[in-house]
Amino acid sequence: MKRILIIGTRGSKLALWQAHWVKSEIERVQPGIQVQLNTIKTTGDKILDVPLSKVGGKGLFVKEIEEALKSHECDLAVHSMKDVPVDFPVGLHLAAILKREVPEDALISRSGLKFMELPHAAKIGTSSLRRACQLLNLRPDIEIHQLRGNLDTRVRKLDEGQFDAIIVACAGLNRLGLSNRITEALAPTVCLPAIGQGAVGVECRTDDAIVNPILNKLNHRETELCVKAERALLRKLQGGCQVPIAAHAALYENDVLRLHALVGSVTGDRIISGVREGGTADVEAIGVALADELLQKGAKEILDEVYKEG
Repeated sequence: MKRILIIGTRGSKLALWQAHWVKSEIERVQPGIQVQLNTIKTTGDKILDVPLSKVGGKGLFVKEIEEALKSHECDLAVHSMKDVPVDFPVGLHLAAILKREVPEDALISRSGLKFMELPHAAKIGTSSLRRACQLLNLRPDIEIHQLRGNLDTRVRKLDEGQFDAIIVACAGLNRLGLSNRITEALAPTVCLPAIGQGAVGVECRTDDAIVNPILNKLNHRETELCVKAERALLRKLQGGCQVPIAAHAALYENDVLRLHALVGSVTGDRIISGVREGGTADVEAIGVALADELLQKGAKEILDEVYKEG
């Protein structure tokens, strides 16, 4: 057995925290294995002045890391699941999803005011069409301003006075010890989370006989089932960063999975939402069924309009 495994990871503080977490988990379940990190700069990390919806979407955060996997420069890759496209290159797959952190979005405001308390025309920083759509639906008076960069950069820009508030994921703040900065954890009824938000996934080569059994030990069943349902919905909708799509699944008693989802217009004036539940025997079927329901209720028109404009 190989004694050294190499993790491919982005270089942000949050990405490195996640990679080190996976490293410690591997070393815990497989004594004798050493794990090293290979920091890789992705296209998404290099292009910071353009919205993701304009430059190719989530795949920009994984492409170079996947190339390193295929060329054996690393043995596994650690990703935030909300950044991972639904389809993988030939020869690669998602081998494990670790236990999810809280999925909610966080509002951080300079004034300490909660979302509904912010003044008229408050400037809110976010690069997410999903977040902008839902917040504008509730507060058409607010101003959405583009905000890219890693978590530290976003918080710094808020502190410098560029925004009245910013929206980021609670999970990232919690992982980096910044929970005290959260003014308000936004309820899913206010801002439904991104697909996979709060979960960390590990990708590797499908034929790696050493890495796959190790990663299998790290997989968290409940998180895997929930994220699979969310990603099945996204695949059926063929959605990317150009369209506000949100979904969150949770597992209840007797292995009942409930999935909430929505598709919205970029301006927030239209939101199509729904909920489905079922057993865990085929969670992806729940995601597909809810996607079909949303399409029939009007999501298809929204998707067609956005892609026609794009």
